[in-house]
Amino acid sequence: MTHSRQHVFQVPAGKKKERLDQYLTQCIPDISRSKIQRLIREGFVLVNGESVKTRHTVQPFERIEVQLPTARPAEALPEDIPLTIVYEDDSLLVIDKPAGMVVHPGSGNFTGTMVNALLGRGTALSGAPGMLRPGIVHRIDKETSGLLVVAKDDSTHRKLALQFEEKTATRLYESVVWTRITPGSGRIEAAIGRSTRDRKTMAVDSRGKTAVTIFTVLERFTFATYLQLKLETGRTHQIRVHMKHMGAPVFGDQTYGGRGSALAGLNTHDKAAAKEMLAVMTRQALHARTLGFHHPATGSFMEFSSDLPGDFIRLLNMMRHERRQPD
Repeated sequence: MTHSRQHVFQVPAGKKKERLDQYLTQCIPDISRSKIQRLIREGFVLVNGESVKTRHTVQPFERIEVQLPTARPAEALPEDIPLTIVYEDDSLLVIDKPAGMVVHPGSGNFTGTMVNALLGRGTALSGAPGMLRPGIVHRIDKETSGLLVVAKDDSTHRKLALQFEEKTATRLYESVVWTRITPGSGRIEAAIGRSTRDRKTMAVDSRGKTAVTIFTVLERFTFATYLQLKLETGRTHQIRVHMKHMGAPVFGDQTYGGRGSALAGLNTHDKAAAKEMLAVMTRQALHARTLGFHHPATGSFMEFSSDLPGDFIRLLNMMRHERRQPD
């Protein structure tokens, strides 16, 4: 495994017009143009601090940063990491993942993941040897806590994946979001695709894939709302992107406008209270609360529930203490 490297270039004065990928191929001759293009698409190349497209034309005095990510290992490796296993049989496991744990190895996270932990306990997982995502039927974000199911064999994996695709599996999340949401329930249907401004994030985009989230208000607070959210589709960062699109970003979500930028419209008292709450909720307030599916071997419906973690409970208690408006 190699270490991450960074290259920084200043486009010289008088530089003639040239595409960014062509320019960088000359600057870093030991890297192919196709790899340069992939780095640009995936957000590892910044021009004056911002992501751009491969066809960007370089201009004199532009500052170009190229981050060469750490090489991926050939396969996920076993590690001795504790897991909270809610249910296990010969076909599958249901795991209650803590916030802060990545589900499987990938760019920047090659160790310490849930997959590494599963391999460390000798669990048989679906997928061919050498895969970085063995057993993973669906994912939840690193800083999201809660339930997910893992397949031990390929047949179980296919049958579970089909349930998620056909929407017969149940996934209920709970979240605290900014603003007081007026309707008691609603449906958000907005396609999601890779952001054109930052390739590491997602955004509502009519050219993206269909995404549907159903929300129900559980409780309203002074400047926030406690929601139950049901996924009808499973796009990357779906809830977080949809709530930002709705003008109610997930509380504590740094990536999608749920931390400092959300304080701007609050009065002095509420802003002070919100800052104390953000110090408690250092991640996005999003928890995969309920997971239900038909067991691939028996056909019986199974449903599991996960208790809210401590930081989420403390946040709710602080919100309730601050609430001054009746529902």
